[in-house]
Amino acid sequence: MGARGHLFTSGSQRSDASHPVQQDESMTDSRFRIHPSPVGDILIVTTATGIVELHPFEGPLGPHIERIARELHRAPEPDDTAGGDIDRQLDEYFAGDRREFDVSLDWSRVRGFTRAALETVREIPYAETASYGEVAAAAGSPRAARAVGTACATTPFSIIVPVHRVVRSDGSLGEYGGRSDVKRFLLDLELDAIGNST
Repeated sequence: MGARGHLFTSGSQRSDASHPVQQDESMTDSRFRIHPSPVGDILIVTTATGIVELHPFEGPLGPHIERIARELHRAPEPDDTAGGDIDRQLDEYFAGDRREFDVSLDWSRVRGFTRAALETVREIPYAETASYGEVAAAAGSPRAARAVGTACATTPFSIIVPVHRVVRSDGSLGEYGGRSDVKRFLLDLELDAIGNST
């Protein structure tokens, strides 16, 4: 497993548009597409602000679209261009050629400490890990390890917000939406990419 330790830089700034001005979700145009990957089909949903959901999914697509339509107050429409070049970036990531994603995120469905925790998770370096407690401390709430676990379990952003890099304090994997095999795959992929580049 990746290195652990001082993984976060206080006050660091990211180059992407991760702090957009929020808008009325009921007036937000939303679109979606499906992209194949080694961990299964990935659902990508976007609004005018950016990617509002991205995660691998199992089973029929319909229930996922219905849930998102309820949350956005508008059904997303299929669009093979949704998310711009995110398909290329995902392919590069799974090929071991990309370590960060250059995307705009729509955080309108993520609030409070959940957002603070996920913003902190974004600072965990590629191929490294941090415990739930370490993320909680870096996010400003040292006793909120359990809340970090909830944030990781309910995040609308998988892979592009690397919640797979958050592990238990004893180094064991912990949960990943009921798919610990995917979490193990993503961590191994990053470690292998680091090893192949040295």
